[in-house]
Amino acid sequence: MEKKLMSGNEAIAYGAYLGRVRVAAAYPGTPSPEILENLVTYPGVYAEWAPNEKVAVDVAAGAAYAGRRALAAMKHVGLNVAADSLFYTSYTGMQAGLVIITCDDPAMHSSQNEQDNRHYARFAKVPMLEPSYSEEAKQFTKLAFDISEAFDTPVLVRSTTRISHSESIVQMEEPPSPTWEELPPYKRDPVKYVMVPANARRRHPIIEERLGKLAAYFEGLDINRIEMGDPALGIVTSGVSYQHAREVFPEASFLKLGTVWPLPVNKIREFASRVKRVVVIEELDPFLEEQLRLIGVECTGKKIFPILGEFNSGLVRDCARRGGLIAGEAAQEAAATAPSPPLAAELPPRPPMLCPGCAHRGMFYVLQHYKAVVLGDIGCYTLGAAPPLLALHTCGCMGASIGVAHGVDKAGCKDRKVAVIGDSTFFHAGIPPLIDVVYNKGATTVIVLDNRITAMTGHQDHPGSGRTLAKEPTVDIKIEDVARAVGFQKVDVVDPLDFKATRAIVKEHLESNEPSLIVARHPCVLYAREFKKPYQIDPEKCNDCGICRRIGCAPLIRADGKMAIDQLLCIGCGFCAQICGRKAITQVA
Repeated sequence: MEKKLMSGNEAIAYGAYLGRVRVAAAYPGTPSPEILENLVTYPGVYAEWAPNEKVAVDVAAGAAYAGRRALAAMKHVGLNVAADSLFYTSYTGMQAGLVIITCDDPAMHSSQNEQDNRHYARFAKVPMLEPSYSEEAKQFTKLAFDISEAFDTPVLVRSTTRISHSESIVQMEEPPSPTWEELPPYKRDPVKYVMVPANARRRHPIIEERLGKLAAYFEGLDINRIEMGDPALGIVTSGVSYQHAREVFPEASFLKLGTVWPLPVNKIREFASRVKRVVVIEELDPFLEEQLRLIGVECTGKKIFPILGEFNSGLVRDCARRGGLIAGEAAQEAAATAPSPPLAAELPPRPPMLCPGCAHRGMFYVLQHYKAVVLGDIGCYTLGAAPPLLALHTCGCMGASIGVAHGVDKAGCKDRKVAVIGDSTFFHAGIPPLIDVVYNKGATTVIVLDNRITAMTGHQDHPGSGRTLAKEPTVDIKIEDVARAVGFQKVDVVDPLDFKATRAIVKEHLESNEPSLIVARHPCVLYAREFKKPYQIDPEKCNDCGICRRIGCAPLIRADGKMAIDQLLCIGCGFCAQICGRKAITQVA
C-alpha cells in the first residue's frame, strides 16, 4: 500500500476510519477541529458538530450503547466541559468501542490555560494512549477501539498541538467496508447502565478490577517499548517529547511509553534496573515522574526540564546542558558542541488585532464610547481587549461572560455593564446562564456578536449557521428567538457596522432596568469574502485628529506624517468613514 504525508489530526481521523468508527461528534476547538473535518469525508461515517463537548460525548456514548463504534474529539479545556460524561461512561462501559480524543495545547497557542489532561485518565480511571507522530496517531486510535471493547471502557487518546498539526509519513491500509452492519436489538441492562447509587456501588469494584487488567495488558503491549542504548542514561518519555529527546540524546537508552495510564509498572522497573540513571522528559506536569517515584524508581525530571510551555529540541538540549546530563563520552561531546537552533530574525512587533473589516470592531468602539464594563468570553472578539480598543475587561471560559455579568449586577455594581459572547459560544454554553439572568430577575444586557460561523477555529458551522458539518442545509436557529423563548422581552438585532444605529440601540439597552439582549449580526469577513471598493483619506480635509485610529483597523496607517489607508488591506466596510467628523474618508470611485 502507498504512504501519505498526514498531520496528526488527519491521521487520527484515518485511524478512526480504519477502526470502523460509525458515529463521531465534536465541538471545534484548536488544535482539534481537523479531526472531524477529515472524518466526515470517509464513507460509512456519520460525523456532526455538537453544540458543546459534553453533548459530543453523550452522542458518542449513545451510539456506543447501541452497538456502533463512536468517537468524540475536543481540545483540552473541552474535556472539562465533558467531564461529567467521561466519568459516567467510565462506570457504565458500553456495547461498542468509545474513543475520546483530547488535544492539549502546551504554550497556549490558542487557549486560556496550560492543562495536562493525563490527569483525567487517572481521575476517571480510564486508559490513555499518547502517540508521538502521525503513524502512531493512526495506529493508536485504531487500537483504542479494540481496547475499549476488550475492557468495556472509554479510551482517551491524547494529542498535543505539535502532534496534531505536524505532518509525517503514514502507511495507508486496506479500507474497511462502508456498509453499516445490522444492529441487534438494544441491550436493556439497567443494573449496568442506570447509575443510581445502588448500581454505581456495584460498578465501582468492576472499574478497579478493570484498571488492574489494563495494567497487566499494557505490560506486554509493543507500543510500550525499551530501546537500549548507552545504559549510563535511561530516558522515560512519551508523546512528542520522545521525538525531541531522541534528537538530543541519540546514544541514550529509552523507555518509550505509548500508554500513559495505567502505567506498565513492571516494564518501568525493568528498564530502571538496566540503566544507571533515569531521567523523565515530559511536557507540562511531572505526571510520569511522580508515578515513577510512587513505585520506588529514583528519577529526575522537572529539576532539569520546565513545567511551563512547549518543548523543542533546542530547549531540551539547553536544559540538558545546564542539568549536566551525561550519556557516554560521545553523546556528552555531541551535546557540548551541538549548536542551539538559530534564533529567528528579529521582527518588528505585530500585536494581534481584529481583521480589517471585522464587525466586532464596531460594537467594541461603541462600548468604549459609553465606558461600559464589558464581561467577555472566548472567541475572536477577545481581541477587543487589545489596544487601542481596550474594551474587554474579563475573559474566563466558554459561556462565562453572561454568568459573570449577572454576578457583577447582583453584587450591586452601578457601572454600565454588558456581557459579550459569540454566536457559536452562545450555543455552546450561553443559554443556561441566559436563563439564569431572566429567572433570577437580573438586569444584564447580553450582546451576542453573531458573525454566522465559528470563526476563531477555522469557520466551522454551528446551530445558527444553517448548515451541518457535511454542509447539508438544516434549521437556522435564531438567537433572538431563543432569547425571547426563555423570557427576554427586550431584544434587538443590529448590524454593528452601522455606527449610528448601533450606538442608539446600545444606549437604550444600557439605560434599561430589565434584562435585555442585542444580536450584533454581520458575517465574518474572511468567511463571507464580501469585499467592496476600498476607502481613502482626503489630506485636505483630514486634520490628523486620530479618531479613526482608535478603532484599531490595520489599513489605517501613517504615511509621510499623515493618516492614510492601505488600500491593499482595506475591504471597504466603511466604518471608519462613519466616525470621521470631517468627512475626510470616502470610498474610492
